[in-house]
Amino acid sequence: MSFALVSIQTALACVAMFSISGAANDKVIVLTDGQTIHAEIIREYSDRVVIDLGFDAVSIPRQHIRSIEDAPDATTTSAPALADARSSENLYSTARLQPDSVKNLAARFGEGVLLISSPSGLGSGFFISGEGHLITNFHVVEGETKLTATVFRRVGREFKRQKFDDVDIVATNPFLDLALLKAQLPEGYKPVVTYLADEDHLRDGDLVFAIGNPLGLERSVSEGIVSRRNRAEEGLAYIQTTTQINPGNSGGPLFNNRGEVVGVTNMKIGGGEGLGFAIPVRYVIDFLRNRDAFAYNSESASAGFRYLQPPERRSAGRCPLLEKK
Repeated sequence: MSFALVSIQTALACVAMFSISGAANDKVIVLTDGQTIHAEIIREYSDRVVIDLGFDAVSIPRQHIRSIEDAPDATTTSAPALADARSSENLYSTARLQPDSVKNLAARFGEGVLLISSPSGLGSGFFISGEGHLITNFHVVEGETKLTATVFRRVGREFKRQKFDDVDIVATNPFLDLALLKAQLPEGYKPVVTYLADEDHLRDGDLVFAIGNPLGLERSVSEGIVSRRNRAEEGLAYIQTTTQINPGNSGGPLFNNRGEVVGVTNMKIGGGEGLGFAIPVRYVIDFLRNRDAFAYNSESASAGFRYLQPPERRSAGRCPLLEKK
């Protein structure tokens, strides 16, 4: 077979029509603009990578490539397919999805993000099960008994607000700043469920993005990178990110470039820019697996109409500027 070297613009046009997979050196090439190419790598050079599209050899300059990753098995490449589905007993699902642009991922999972409302304020949350279970921050529901959740459904070319007035608190963990809620869904309604990242592939510099409701601005999308994957604060390791986080983002999901939830946004450094933090998804998974230990009991003196504020944890090196958002 003879190959012709073509430009990156031609490559993208070809990929839109054709993708080859199944070769031994099959890879997913993630471009700097978020687009992906699924093809066999013929040869790698210091300044470019040559791939086989089946009918042409395409030379892609290194400066246009964000990353090169192993292609998932054919059995897991369909958009909603799960590489590792958890049982319904654990409420959540995991998936190893293909990289995609923030625009496409926000369109796919945006309807899974909700606005959480209480008499004292607003926050965000996201569906983790088809039965209406959702995750948010503890400080979003702290001291509240009347909660509502609003989802924004795409109907044709328009979005329609759907409000759930019956939202129960299932479990809370003040130390992790996590809460599990359940919205009573109308018959026939199927929520868009988000997938949790089961493996810790997150690295400093990785692209991440958040969807939430900062200052009540519904379904806002903000993009950034991981500044540090394990910033220590008060005995926990948080994800530090340049993704913009403001009051109202609390409890919303932080996604990686595959659309998997890698964290729950919960605070920022006041007076600083691009200094946001998220609770790593491994803490969320542990919280869900042990949710019976943190079950909310409305008849308990410590979890009834008023939450009891735990004593403030003090430790050396605590940053006084960290504040929940």
